Amino acid sequence: MSNQKDIAKKIRREALKKNWRLFRRSKLGMIGLYIVIFFLFLSILQPILFITGVWNKGTYDPVVGYSEQFQEFLVVECPKEYPTEKYKDRSDCPGRTEVNIRTLFYSDAQVGETIIQNLQPAPPSRKHILGTDSLGRDVFSQIMEGSQVAFVLGLLSATLGVGISTILGTIAAFFGGKIDAYLMRQSDLILMLPTLPLLFIISAFAELQVWHLAVVLGTIGGLGGSVITIKSQALQVKVKPFVDSARITGGSRMNILFSHVLPNVAPLALLFMVFSVTGAIASESVLSFLGLLNIDMSWGLMIYLAQVEGFIFSGMKFWWLILPAGLSVTFLTGGFYLVGRGLDEVFNPRLRDR
Repeated sequence: MSNQKDIAKKIRREALKKNWRLFRRSKLGMIGLYIVIFFLFLSILQPILFITGVWNKGTYDPVVGYSEQFQEFLVVECPKEYPTEKYKDRSDCPGRTEVNIRTLFYSDAQVGETIIQNLQPAPPSRKHILGTDSLGRDVFSQIMEGSQVAFVLGLLSATLGVGISTILGTIAAFFGGKIDAYLMRQSDLILMLPTLPLLFIISAFAELQVWHLAVVLGTIGGLGGSVITIKSQALQVKVKPFVDSARITGGSRMNILFSHVLPNVAPLALLFMVFSVTGAIASESVLSFLGLLNIDMSWGLMIYLAQVEGFIFSGMKFWWLILPAGLSVTFLTGGFYLVGRGLDEVFNPRLRDR
């Protein structure tokens, strides 16, 4: 018995090594993997910086942290009543370190005096490599916090959804009859429902948090179209010779289901899991941007705050409030998609032959 287990472990190790070699041949898959590893590193780095004392939570906490950014200004008298930022660069009012007396909020400052003002949001600096937002919070720390939310939400919802769809699809293929008919009509019904409008309605009646959203997305995804695809794969496995051999030798239905059918549809389920992560991250970003998700910090919330405070309409003047969060959503979802493309080449021999 122990010899059989050792042989089985050896076969699994060899299969894993072979699949890894095939995956490494996919340039798109490797690029996606590097992107995912980079954001995973960011999500792990933030707590390490806090634990080791490199970062002070009072300054770098993504939610309640505050950093004072002061700058000296020379009070000057410009000919315009309310000069714009562009006007301050002109020769008759030179330098960004000068401020017109008419733009000050207090009247006791005189021309020629030097004043100190707190700059928020502050541009990138050595202390804050991605600057600070309007409340003085470190943007880079917020990006790290957002990556933690993205991984927790994406992996939790994808795992739940793929687990549900794999079990239901395999049961539909293995038992057939009324069970199959019911599960297929259920999948058709879920496929007809528009996901985002449904999430809007749910958020109107319930205060959604991250784990609530993960459960909702996982349930919707697990009951939807992936059940049909998993079922088609399970039907192919069901007629394989080793399944017939197990049935002839007296294997029970449940034993054949869990020992032979499920393990052989697992690769396809893993592929669906990777692709499901992208949808979960994108959905969270949309809900946070619309203010429909109860969350302390995320990439979508960062873009939402920039929009509410008017910075998103200022072009590239406050780019550090918009671009880092937007690019993070784009690159991480794209990274998981590229990993899925690489896995597709591993599990689909026809793609490798092209």
